[in-house]
Amino acid sequence: MRVSHYFEWERAITGGQAQSVANQRRILDDHGIAYTTSPDVSADILHLNNMGPRSVYHARRARQAGTPVVVHTHQTAADFENSFAFSNLLAKPMGPYLEYAYGLADVLVCPSEHNRAVVDRYTGVPKRVISNGFDPNKLDGYDDPDLRAAYLDRYDLDPPVVFNVAHVLERKGLETFVETARAMPDIDFVWFGYLNPTGGFFGQFLQSSESKRLVESAPDNCTFTGYVEDIAGAFAAGDIFYFPTHNENEGMALLEAMSTGVPPVIRDIDTYDWLDDGQTCLKADSVDGFGTALRALVDDPDERDRIGQKARTETERFTLDTVGDQLVALYRDLVDG
Repeated sequence: MRVSHYFEWERAITGGQAQSVANQRRILDDHGIAYTTSPDVSADILHLNNMGPRSVYHARRARQAGTPVVVHTHQTAADFENSFAFSNLLAKPMGPYLEYAYGLADVLVCPSEHNRAVVDRYTGVPKRVISNGFDPNKLDGYDDPDLRAAYLDRYDLDPPVVFNVAHVLERKGLETFVETARAMPDIDFVWFGYLNPTGGFFGQFLQSSESKRLVESAPDNCTFTGYVEDIAGAFAAGDIFYFPTHNENEGMALLEAMSTGVPPVIRDIDTYDWLDDGQTCLKADSVDGFGTALRALVDDPDERDRIGQKARTETERFTLDTVGDQLVALYRDLVDG
């Protein structure tokens, strides 16, 4: 079997989508499946991860050649909103465009049940829910006390530390994060991740004016680190993962955080119906509600440990080994007909 595993705009896209593609290629390597990153319709399968115009073109070519097309549904119109400058304007035609683009696939891979429900409204193409998964090796060292001490010192943080790992976007709950920090001045909040949507020089022009304003007006106990080279250091420094995002297709950073045994405090959105409030996380919908949940964990180390250990157990089914078997099974089903 040989797979054409194409990721349009690969050099420009960062974050969870890029990590998902890296995870898929790690799975291909682990299972000894040959692949090319070029769009090649002579391969046994064309697997597309970003339905830009070139991917649409190659999907059409593959269909004419009789090559099965797999498309990962990383984008929806809803998660496009409040992501970068002009994204709300672009989100309006995004839905009709994705209806057409996703309709070119033989199978759509949806990273969560919520994502499948959304994409069901776009097209009736068959779908399989396969998590983006997470690579535990990426987090090696998160439990190293020296790494924790280094990151606490670098960003002048006093534990217990409330933290997030994500691109700094309004959609990710930026305003809620800042206002919660403002309401809890005795606690250190830190957000690890790119300050603009793509990183790099051009990415600064994509950062919305509202995101800039919120970051610049954040209180002293709320730190934005920008990109960090060793992400394990972020998970080493943090004690409570605070993820007030408004919309996610899955949220890989949440899986990573849970796997390290820290308790998550998340917004009560459909994506996280699979998480049990009070057992594997705490859920809320407002700054006051988040403040109450965070305070309960800040003041009670035993409760942090109880929820954190349950959260860690919950993520075992999202490791790359498990997710990889599901993706390879899909490929074999398509090739074997």
